[in-house]
Amino acid sequence: MRVEIDSNAGFCFGVVKAISKAEEELAHRRPLLCLGDLVHNNAEVSRLSEMGLEVIDHERFRTLRDTKVLIRAHGEPPSTYDEARLRNINLVDATCPIVLALQKNVRSGYEEMKRVGGQVLIFGKHGHAEVIGLNGQTDNTAIIISGEEDLDGIDFSRPVRLYSQTTQSRDDYRALAATIKSKMLCDDFEVYDTVCRRVANRADELKDFARSVDLLLFVSGATSSNGKYLFEYCSQVQPNTKFISDVSQIDGSWLRDVATVGITGATSTPRWLMEKVANYISQGNRET
Repeated sequence: MRVEIDSNAGFCFGVVKAISKAEEELAHRRPLLCLGDLVHNNAEVSRLSEMGLEVIDHERFRTLRDTKVLIRAHGEPPSTYDEARLRNINLVDATCPIVLALQKNVRSGYEEMKRVGGQVLIFGKHGHAEVIGLNGQTDNTAIIISGEEDLDGIDFSRPVRLYSQTTQSRDDYRALAATIKSKMLCDDFEVYDTVCRRVANRADELKDFARSVDLLLFVSGATSSNGKYLFEYCSQVQPNTKFISDVSQIDGSWLRDVATVGITGATSTPRWLMEKVANYISQGNRET
């Protein structure tokens, strides 16, 4: 049996930046508080927890003062920064640069829409950390669109600025934009290409790899939006694709009569975890 790890798989640079900041701070300060999971991958969160990273929620954050808190790659709304200033909390900002740029663009669009009585739309997952941060740029007035069922909230007679969460499917975003455009009664409608290039390009990179193996193991955190999207894409290309978060979820029956096993993951999946999966399968194969 041949076991191969996708050479293009692993953390995107935004996650690498966030983890590097966390490790740099942990070298000098333990514990280090982090507002929410640093990345949507339980295995990596556990590794960092063992190093001294303590995940807190916003309720706990509101009780703090005179301390240091790490902001994760997904970003935060302006209210978080305001609270930090009031209570002398030093924020270590590990927001992904792409998310940070998007936040500024959404803010600009919001200011423009306020002047002309328009609306800001954000294509993304309700309650997702990045979407909460983006909505904060609009004073929480944006219309969050997760699917066509949310279109009823749009006034198609008023101007619209449409943005996407960075980890959404580009194809789904284009389809949504086309649907909204077809319903617009106002000519003032602008769509901004805000899907992360790394996420968009991963689908094309995965296509050939998924087709080259008999079994594809997709390793990802269960809450990763990027992971869900890429897993669904892989499943369409390679029907024999299985979603796992750790080696404990591997079913030995998957490996029967399989000559090649491919291992890939989300942009929030650490390389070391994919290597752990590869080693687990390779060792089991040698034992049999």
